Amino acid sequence: MVRSDPDHHEEIEKEIQALVVERVAANSFEDLYRLRATCKSMKALTERPGVYASFDIFNFPWYVHMPHFLLQSCYTNGNPSTLYIKGVQYFFTFGLQEEGLALMKRAADAGLERALYTYAMTRKIFWDDEEYFSRFTRKSVDMIGRVVRSLHRGRGMSDNVAFVTKRDEFISSVIPLFYNCQCTPCLDRDWYLWHIMNSKGKNMCNRCFWIKEVGLFYRDFEPVIGFPDSRLW
Repeated sequence: MVRSDPDHHEEIEKEIQALVVERVAANSFEDLYRLRATCKSMKALTERPGVYASFDIFNFPWYVHMPHFLLQSCYTNGNPSTLYIKGVQYFFTFGLQEEGLALMKRAADAGLERALYTYAMTRKIFWDDEEYFSRFTRKSVDMIGRVVRSLHRGRGMSDNVAFVTKRDEFISSVIPLFYNCQCTPCLDRDWYLWHIMNSKGKNMCNRCFWIKEVGLFYRDFEPVIGFPDSRLW
């Protein structure tokens, strides 16, 4: 007869609790802090590296001051959302393209969809590399693109000369291909991207679809500078 080991069962129970806390951290800061306040053992679980790695910083309450130590702890433990924020700031705001692109790729490889989307668009815009487009369906890129472009926490891209130059080149040389293609009738013509989302029907060809998506990124994307300066954490 095999006797159960109480210590082994206790260890399994702690690991299960830790996984639950990590899931809570990924979904809600408010619930995590409620859990943290229940007892000392739960407080200890919320301070494990896996919890810092699980946070989604984009879920942090906007009305609460975001401490640098939280961002630093998350980044140190490979948190994808902080890798993404630092990568976007480095690339688009501070002009550190190599470091920024590498951080965005780490976040994308960790499974953060907004990072994969931004990384794919950045490679297309700056290096005409469409390799990562194949990882999206039309539906998925539309959904995550709306999420990324809806974050108006910065001041736009007017200070990024390289981005603005690429955008102007895109408008002058690529947008005409979109409107001149006969794949579906044009409902409206707009040479400055404002109405490109509704200019053609859903059955447009693959080239026109991706021209539209890149155009929307040019039109709406903002670096996430509403977060604290990532050079400080």
